[in-house]
Amino acid sequence: MKMFATERRNKIINLLYNQKRITVKELASQIGVSEATLRTDLTKMENDGLLTRTHGGAVLNEDENNDTSFSVRKRKNKKEKMQIAIQAYKEIEEKQCIMLDASSTALELARYLKSKPIRLTVLTSGIQTALELSDNPDITVIMIGGVVTNKSTSIEGKLGIDILNHVNIDIMFTSANGFSPENGLTDFNLYEVELKKEVLQRSKKVIAIIDSSKIGTTSSGVFARTEQINTLITDKPVENNITEELAKRGIEIIFPE
Repeated sequence: MKMFATERRNKIINLLYNQKRITVKELASQIGVSEATLRTDLTKMENDGLLTRTHGGAVLNEDENNDTSFSVRKRKNKKEKMQIAIQAYKEIEEKQCIMLDASSTALELARYLKSKPIRLTVLTSGIQTALELSDNPDITVIMIGGVVTNKSTSIEGKLGIDILNHVNIDIMFTSANGFSPENGLTDFNLYEVELKKEVLQRSKKVIAIIDSSKIGTTSSGVFARTEQINTLITDKPVENNITEELAKRGIEIIFPE
């Protein structure tokens, strides 16, 4: 049932990317569920900042603050993400198997790794991340299979999840749409939330790579509780109360000096 809600809401976003605005009646016709259910979905998605409700339907949020667009996320805080990538690289050792999610921060790490003389196996669900790393002959890239949806730079769904049974992941590098000690790592793409939960269970170490603008915020789906994180890498010192809370839980915080 949970995946059905996930499927529905991702379908709504994909339809909005194509049409910019849509009515509840059109959604009911295309998705095949009741208008009452769709109104509940739209209200939830509006609360998460993904769209704006209109009389009888919804429109897509496309301003610069809308983090659902990868092209927007890729441009935002680029300098900070590069600083995070440099720090993250220091955590990687020769011949490890690492996971990079489909985030724009992980893409920066991939760009940094591309020119490094290091032998690695990298799993990823990010299409652009895989393409960046394919230029380095010392890096073996494994894509987690699934569906490429319209306007997406990630592979969605869990069709290729079985590959995780055949690899040992030393480090999972994951970004998030939000992080707080109370709620952990959260994201708005519910397909990615489900995939990240699966990867996290199979990873020896989890490193969150998050620019400071995301710390203290929360998105719709939780994929990692705070106690499941080993290390948090960000671009500058975080608030004292968060630092103290993470220290209590034994989580290392790394940022540029």
